[in-house]
Amino acid sequence: GPGIPVRASVTAFGPVLLSKVLQLNQTQEQSLGLIFHYADSKGLELIDLKDLRAVVAFLVSDKGKPELKGIGGLSTVTAGVILRALTAFEQQGASEFFGEPEFDTSEFLRTAPDGRGLVSVLELPAVQDKPQLFSTFLMWLLADLYADLPEVGDLERPKLVFFFDEAHLLFNGASKAFLESITQTVRLIRSKGIGVFFVTQTPKDVPADVLAQLGNRVQHALRAFTPDDAKALKATVRTFPNSAYDLEELLTQLGTGEAVVTVLSEKGAPTPVAATRLRAPQSLMGPVDPAALDAAVKASLLYSRYAEPVDRESAYEKITAEQAAAEAEAEAAAAAAEADKQAKAEVRAERGAPKPEPSLAQQVVGSGLFRSLARSIGTQLGREISRSLFGTARRRR
Repeated sequence: GPGIPVRASVTAFGPVLLSKVLQLNQTQEQSLGLIFHYADSKGLELIDLKDLRAVVAFLVSDKGKPELKGIGGLSTVTAGVILRALTAFEQQGASEFFGEPEFDTSEFLRTAPDGRGLVSVLELPAVQDKPQLFSTFLMWLLADLYADLPEVGDLERPKLVFFFDEAHLLFNGASKAFLESITQTVRLIRSKGIGVFFVTQTPKDVPADVLAQLGNRVQHALRAFTPDDAKALKATVRTFPNSAYDLEELLTQLGTGEAVVTVLSEKGAPTPVAATRLRAPQSLMGPVDPAALDAAVKASLLYSRYAEPVDRESAYEKITAEQAAAEAEAEAAAAAAEADKQAKAEVRAERGAPKPEPSLAQQVVGSGLFRSLARSIGTQLGREISRSLFGTARRRR
């Protein structure tokens, strides 16, 4: 869609996170780690998915199998599972996410020249119906921030706050591994100075393990039009600390801009529930005009850094070049062998070919009678010459 693309390289994503996204078992995850290790040791950069696919295909080929003898093997069956999982992953649009230039997540910590923070809007409408890709992006984003940012403890103000709108899309169809990863990230990332808010219609959309890690609650109105709505309302009320309010009644009567709020106190305990009225910021209740969005995107300092993709030489190109060179060498050797074979065949043909029939003159000259006559004439001629030279010829009377 429109905007500045966010990309990550396969190497930066790593085998562990990629295994979780591809829903690989432990054996397959170990095999994928082996593939990454081999690529690193051989200087094969894994930038996009075609790089990873090329390395997997090479390692299970006849030329690649000897490469793994020293560090372990990769079965054809496991490689097939990984390749099929990558194919399904690509069909969800993952090939657009993996590549270069890789987005630096520290860009989210930028400030304006006057020192105020900047709001970054990540639009994901094209992947909202693709939970595997949607969760992949968010897992990478949080994991990358967690890995790069230093421990800062409990800051008065966080460095960065994430608001995940339509949070139910994040958890719908999510794998167990992803839920575990989100739970762990939400629990630990607070010490990095990052806050996380999940924005959704009802707390039921957020798994209980994740919900238990969230200390701040801003609850807008809940309506109970159906028995299921009434059941959800009762469940929501039970998630709040004890209050003097009749929350079941209050939550159904809240108007626009009103909410009940509870946060964590300085001691880390939830504060009593407070009914509040929020002053809404100046905003637009509708989509941004496409022309205004395009102008804002191109005016951003990030546009020149990330707008155009870069496909430099990596594992796919190196392996393809090596295979092409090997094929060319094999073709040249085969051509030389064929030429040598042809030359030997011609020599054998010359040796075994019948001699041509002599002509009539050759037959006469080669006959015994002709040779005897020639010797006789030659002898007589020699005598005549000798006599002429030495004067022994007899005079005629």
